[in-house]
This record gives sequence, C-alpha cells and structure tokens, in this order.
Amino acid sequence: MRDTLLVRFILMGFFTAIGLCAHADTKADQKWRKTTRPIFQKYCTESCHNEADQKAGINLDAYDFVVQVVRRGQLFQKVVEQIENNQMPPRNKPQMTEAEKDSLLHAINSILDSALTDPNPGPSIMRRLSHREYTYTIYDLLGVHFDAKRYFPSEGSGGEGFDNQSSVLYITPLTIERYYAAADSIIRMVNHDRDRWNALVPRSYKAGFFRRSINTVKSWFGNQDPRWSKPHRLAQETILPFAARAYRRFLSNEEEGELMQFFDEIYFRDLWEDPEGFEKALSTVFKRILVSPSFLYRSEVNIPGNKPYQISNFELANRLSYLLWSSMPDDTLIQVAYREDLHNPAILTREARRMMNNEKYKRFSSAFAPQWLGIEEHMTNPKADPTLYPELTGELASDMKNEVVNFFHHAYSQEKNLLLLLDSEYSMLNDRLAQFYGIEGVEGNEFRPVPVADHGRGGVIGMGAVLTATSLPGRTSPVLRGQWVLEQILGTPAPPPPPDVPELEAAKDGVHDELDLRALLEKHRAPSACAGCHQKMDPLGLVMESFDAIGRQRQYYRGEVAINTEAIMEDGTRIENVGDLRKRLIDEKPKFAKNFARKLLSYSLGRGVIFTDSPTVKELTETLLADNFDTEKLMLTLINSYPFRHRISDMADLYIKT
Repeated sequence: MRDTLLVRFILMGFFTAIGLCAHADTKADQKWRKTTRPIFQKYCTESCHNEADQKAGINLDAYDFVVQVVRRGQLFQKVVEQIENNQMPPRNKPQMTEAEKDSLLHAINSILDSALTDPNPGPSIMRRLSHREYTYTIYDLLGVHFDAKRYFPSEGSGGEGFDNQSSVLYITPLTIERYYAAADSIIRMVNHDRDRWNALVPRSYKAGFFRRSINTVKSWFGNQDPRWSKPHRLAQETILPFAARAYRRFLSNEEEGELMQFFDEIYFRDLWEDPEGFEKALSTVFKRILVSPSFLYRSEVNIPGNKPYQISNFELANRLSYLLWSSMPDDTLIQVAYREDLHNPAILTREARRMMNNEKYKRFSSAFAPQWLGIEEHMTNPKADPTLYPELTGELASDMKNEVVNFFHHAYSQEKNLLLLLDSEYSMLNDRLAQFYGIEGVEGNEFRPVPVADHGRGGVIGMGAVLTATSLPGRTSPVLRGQWVLEQILGTPAPPPPPDVPELEAAKDGVHDELDLRALLEKHRAPSACAGCHQKMDPLGLVMESFDAIGRQRQYYRGEVAINTEAIMEDGTRIENVGDLRKRLIDEKPKFAKNFARKLLSYSLGRGVIFTDSPTVKELTETLLADNFDTEKLMLTLINSYPFRHRISDMADLYIKT
C-alpha cells in the first residue's frame, strides 16, 4: 500500500513538473516574475501570506508562473477585490503606492481576462445517482417508494455544499452490496403489486406441456438448443423499452443482444423445473438493469481532444431533468430529444417551462433550498439539547424544514421573486408551527401563506429551521448566525480563525452564558487578529438574539435580563432589530445575487464552481439584477448557458493557454 502511494506521489510530481515546464519561461512568465511578483513579495508574502505563515490559509509566495495564477483564478479574483477595496495590505502594514497598486491589478486582471477569452465548460465527471436522485428515479421508473437515504450508507456534500456533487458520489464495496439488495427488494415490491407488475409486463407467457415435450424430443436427436421464438419475442417487448427508460437513452445493438441473451439463458435453462418461470426470468433481468452502471451512473460520451463540444440531446435531457426534477426524463422529453434539436434555445426553453409547471418541480426546492441554507442535516437530527428544549420534537423539526421548502418553492415557482427570501410579509405555516411561533388563527396541518411581519419574522432569517441550525445545543450563537448570513446569504464568509486563538467557550472565564454574550464576544475578539472578522459577524448575530436557540421570539434572557439587539455594523451603521437587518440584506442585492448564482450553477453541474465558470456566474448575476430577481428568467438563462450545454474531454488540459 505504501509503495503504491509512493509511486502515485512520484508520478503526480513528475506530471506536474512536465505541465509547468510546458508553460515555463514564456514572455508572460518572465514579465510576471520581474515586475509583479516582487510587489507581492514586498507587501503580501513577507509578513502574511508565505509558506511559514499562510494567513487565512493563503500562500501567495508559491506562484512563479502565469499558469499557476490561472489555475487559482478564483483566489486571484479575491486578491484583486481585496486590493481594490483597500483591505489588503491591512491598514497596520506598509501600503502600496498608487503606481504599484495599478501595476499589480493590471497584471492580474490581464492574465485572468486572457484566460477567459475562449469559453470552457469545465470538467463534467461521471457520477452515480445521489440517494435522493435514486429514490425519485426508482419512483418515476417503477412507481415504488424506496427510501435510498435510509437504506444506503450516508453520503457527504461537496462543492458548494450539495449532495449531487461528483466529488462525493463514489461507490464503496458496501454500497455495491446494498445496490444488489435494493434491486431485489424493489422488484419484489413491484411483483407483489399486480397492477404495477401488469403495467410493467403487459403480456406474460407460460410454456405448455406440448411445447416442452417437443423440446425434449428434439434433445433426443442431438438438438441441445431449447429456445423458441415466442417467449423471446414477448420478453424483448418488455425488457428493451424498460432498459431504455432506465438507462435514459437508446440502447446499442450490443446492449440489446446482451440483455436478451441473459434472459434466454435464465428462462430456457430452468424451463422444466419451473414452467412458469417467464416472470421470474424477467425479474432477474430487471434486477440486472437496476445494478447496471448505465442506470446507477449519469455518464456522458467522452470525445477525445482539448476542444469543448456540445453534449448530445439525450445527455442534455438528463441534465435538464435531474436539475428540475431530481430524476429521469419523462417520455415527452425523451421524444423531444430524439425528434427535435433540444439545443435549440426555443425548444429547450419550451421544455423547461413545461417541466417547471409540473408538480415534480417541487423536488428542486426540496433538494436545493435546505442544502443551500445549511439546514438539511440539522433538522433531520436537531442538535438542540432535549433537556433544555423539549418543545423541539421530531414533528416540529420536520415542520420547520417544510416551512423552508414550501416558502422557497412558493417564492421561486409561483411568485418568481427571489428577494422574498430576504424580506417577506408572510411565510408558509401549518397549525403546529404557527402555534409554536405564537401566531393564532391557523388550523390544519396543510402549509399555507400566513402573515408573520407583525411577529418579527419574514424571509429566511426568521425561520425556525435557520435559527435552530445556527445555534449551539444549549444556547444561541451570534457568531454562528453572523457567519451564516455572511456565507449562505451574501457569499462573503469570514476566514477561519488563527490556530492560536482559543474557542469562544475557552475565553469565557466566568461569564454566564447568554446573560453576558456581548461581554463574552468583546473579550473573545479583543486580540487584534480576531477583531476584523468578528466585527463582520458579531453584529449580524447579535441583532438576531431576539430569537432563542430553537427559533422562538423572546425579549428577555431567562425572563430576567432584557435583550439588547442593537448593533454597530462594520461600516459604522447602527441597526436595531431583525427588520433593519432584512432591509440591510435587501441593500446587498449584488452580493446576494452573485452568491445565489454560484450555488445554483454548482447544483446544476454537480461540481464546485471554478475560475472558468466566472463568465457564467456573471451572466446569471446580471440576469437577477436586471430582471428584478425573476427566478424563471434565471433558470432559463442557466439551462441555456454554455457550461450547461457543453463539456470537454476528461483527458483534456482544463487550464486555458495564457
């Protein structure tokens, strides 16, 4: 094992060196090392971002060649932003002259702009169906409810935090075992429901005694082939259409032959022992299809070369369907992919609108919203201490999650206004959740729009799921809530704390939990290394202190001390309550739009957003800002975007020439 890892390490270093040599010593490299890198060394790497220090986890001393800058394009975009906003170098460090600043920014921007001259869709890695996608695909294929999330080993989240990311959708030996067992269980469920089975197998077959006797006589005269045409033909009429739907494309001649040969071997081999084995043989073939990589994986044709190319109509149909429905294309979309040009913007837009008007579109909201907002796992297994918060039952936690999903779907698909997520006069509640929030007059378990503005709520920051997920087990956490706003809403997370800074609880020294949170936070951010980041996070979280650790509104800590929600923002602005915070978030539309565009693009492509996606992120952001955050226009822009309709070979050099 160690030898294998050593060989891999050597090969990796070898090919990395070759890659660098191929780009080294160009005129652009020489200019970078001569004029630009010295500015970095003088103002950035000597005291902060070097190999030994690596403030915020960044080492800017490792970039000798232009190709390295391009490969970390997102990092250098952030560097440009920090320099333009006068946030780097820090105010307590030597500052660049205007000439040095202009030279550095021009050099970086020129490199990055040049790298984006030719469109690049980025990597499209074959990935298996996520547990969520498996569940919906099985249901749409066979009409069976199978909870893959409970049955299969748990899977993580990658990229921008979603469970459909190729980086986490690998298969383990245990997963393979479970896939075989799941296929058997699913086909048994279909077989035991005669209506479903008859829909799947409209014409069955039973070999009579005369037919079997003829085959026996033939065998006496040396004919060892027991097959005859009728069961083969009837099986073919069932197996091949089912396999095409399961594989989400047309079958090749070779695949058709393999499946039918497999059926023949099973059926005719056991003919005498089980004269009614036609349906059993079909069941075995169905199981084989459900464990085939063509079913379990979302794969696309990999054409050799370094140039991007359009994916096929069937591949585009799959991307569209798994984006909008988390499942396989329906028969209508498959026929459109076969008979029309799905890459035609008018046709693609027509089909997308049709699918967004289908009830299955809510699956997008169910999958995307809880993961984007970071509440998925927190509300499945709430971390609140049950001894302190016995009110947070499993049913209530489920209602909280459903509030997020139902409100997001209502805003996204009916109101078609993304800004409602930041500030809204109403939310989607049922009787149990409304009672928990202290809102009267709501009856029944059905979620419906309910005015909440008079109760200090509105938008996602007033939802119980968000407030619970951003708390500690025993109390609220202004730091967690502030960081959540920065990261999930604005896309501007604070950097990780320095390694030598103690945890918040360790800085407590007798300060009594929520009663003195402000004092605790002031003490914790006293070191200068902490002050900058906490000044961004803490005020946002302190304003949300009017909600307890499970999202109930409150005015006092333990009924004793009045809660002060006033806070001074980093820019010196004073805000008094969550209503002011919602207005402030509305004022941050560009940041919100860009962050949401990144998240949506990552979810749609099943991978993290990379530097070459910058033009698409910009296009999606501008669409939101130009069209008053119209979600339908956003989705149509996304599905017609270059990376959504194109791919590049897995073996191609993904780094554009500089």
